[in-house]
This record gives sequence, C-alpha cells and structure tokens, in this order.
Amino acid sequence: MNFKIATLPGDGIGPEIVEQAVKAMDAIGKKFNHSFEFTHALVGAAAIDATGDPYPEATHKICLDADAVLFGAIGDPKYDNDPKAKVRPEQGLLGMRKKLGLYANIRPVATFPSLIDKSPLKNDRVEGADFVVVRELTGGIYFGQPRGRSEDLKTAFDTSVYTVDEIERILKLAFEYAEKRNKRLTIVDKANVLGTSRLWREVAQGMEKDYKHIEVDYMFVDNAAMQLIQWPKKFDVLVTENMFGDILSDEASVITGSLGLLPSASIGLETSVFEPIHGSYPQAAGKNIANPIATILSAAMLLESLNLLEEAAAVRDAVNASLEENFVTEDISKESAKSTSEVGDWIASKISG
Repeated sequence: MNFKIATLPGDGIGPEIVEQAVKAMDAIGKKFNHSFEFTHALVGAAAIDATGDPYPEATHKICLDADAVLFGAIGDPKYDNDPKAKVRPEQGLLGMRKKLGLYANIRPVATFPSLIDKSPLKNDRVEGADFVVVRELTGGIYFGQPRGRSEDLKTAFDTSVYTVDEIERILKLAFEYAEKRNKRLTIVDKANVLGTSRLWREVAQGMEKDYKHIEVDYMFVDNAAMQLIQWPKKFDVLVTENMFGDILSDEASVITGSLGLLPSASIGLETSVFEPIHGSYPQAAGKNIANPIATILSAAMLLESLNLLEEAAAVRDAVNASLEENFVTEDISKESAKSTSEVGDWIASKISG
C-alpha cells in the first residue's frame, strides 16, 4: 500500500527525532511491502526564519494532501525570551490545530517494566499504570475571544468559550476510547467555579444514557491533579477541556520516568498529527543525544490510524526490546548512553529482523 506522510520536524531536536521515526517507518515499509512518501515542510521558528509565518500556507497544503502528519517539536529561546515578539513559534502550532481541525489530543500514559525505577513515584504506586488522557484542543481559553490588553497595557484578559457541539464531539471520542479499554471514564472539570465546566458536566450527564455500560465519574481538576500522583492506577480514560488537559497530560507524562518515552495523536477533521509530548529541548539540538522513542512510538500511533495494526505492533515490540536491552539515550541510562541516531538505527534494524 502507498501512503503520503507529511513530516514537520520543526525546531530544536525536532529534525533529529523525526529522522529516527522515518527510519522506523522505512523499515516497516520494506518489511510489510508498503510505500511511505515523506514530504518535509516548515513549521515553528524554522518557518518564521524562512518565511515570517510559523505555519505557512505551503505547509498547510502539504498537510492537507497527506494521509497523516508526523510532527517533531516547536520552540526557540530567541522567541521564548522575548515577551514582545509579535510572531511566535507556538502560533504555528495553534494555527495548525485550527486549520486542520485538530479537536482532540490523545496521550496514552503507560509505564515500562524495565524502567519502573526511573519513575519519581514509588514502585507500588506506579507499576501497572496505564491510562489515556483525551484533551479538547480547539476551544477554551486558548482560542476564546475577546483576548488581549487594555489600552493602557495595565490589564490583560483571556476568554474561555465552549459550545455544546464542541463538548459533545470530544466526549463522544472519549466514550469510544473507554469502550475499547476498561469501560471507565473520568470527566475532569471545575464545575464548582466555571460556567464552561458546568456546561461540560451538563452535556456529559446527558450523554451517559447512551453509554450505560461505561462507568463514569466526575472530578474537579485540582483533585484530579492530586490523584494522578497518589493513585495513577485508578484511571482508565480521562477527558477534559483544553487548558486543564494541557496541564494534566504534562503532569501525567512524568509518571513513566522520562518525557522522551510518550507519544501522542491529535485527531483532526482534515487529517491527524502524531507527535512526541516533549518540547523542542533546544539545549540538546544538534548534539545527537535526544531520546527518539516518543517520536518513534508516535509513528506507531500513526500506523495504527492507517489501520496498519500489525505494523504498529512491530514498532512497539522493537522499542520495548531496546528498553529491555538498555540500548537507550542518556536520559534513561548515563552509564551506557547511546546517541539519538544509534537508537534509531537499532530500532529500525530490530524491525527489519
């Protein structure tokens, strides 16, 4: 089978880690007789430097033409350290989400047996933790209007907005994920304070009757943040609004012991984007030390979205083998650290057999 894949390496370590995921997909193509046509495009600071736009129209067209998008990371200190910058790399990410209709971010969080001691939590708390965070991506305070500053610049304001349709769409996806897993869904909000959260809860309660076989519970976001650390194994699928999901999914990611291990998918109306959950890590850019595993596992999620289930399993098996054999980068093992490209080559070779 033939597939078109848009690759958006982005900034910092993005190009290095995306390269390793492409190696894994090429190995899959050769093993399973598929053809992956990769088309590279600019995004983030790299796109600003080249075109002045963090998400150029040319990049958008490449994404629209693709069966899926493999994305690296965005962010650059020269913009992070300039609060007055009018064009920022992050605007490219928000623009991509909006234009591609990326309404849901899916972050699976699972511990790896061989790395259980790397978790900041005690073994008995984290061993066996396996859950999914479903985050709404195109609504809430990140996109609501009005927003900005007062004329005297002494007041800043943002607006959180949600519609029933937006809430129903993301909840439907979350219920479907719960059906595929352990049939438990936690809906996270702040309904004791926020009007948007009360609407979320109202819509969710109305939908429960259509999913009577799903065990549903509701949790305020501050309580959820505590319980993720205290009892991560109690969760199966969590769903929440944009800003809460941003915070909780980042919190959940450290449970595994390394940000370099966790993939994600952003489900879209036009196409879907697959990316590691970590940032651009500019301090490591060009040093060939960054962990590529989250990006390679994101490629596995991409393959799964194309209904290439056996192929996705082959990627995950190769990653698990690299972890079990301690063929890893310095964030996991300083004593026997391998380079980014060495890990990528090893995993690709393992896939090839």
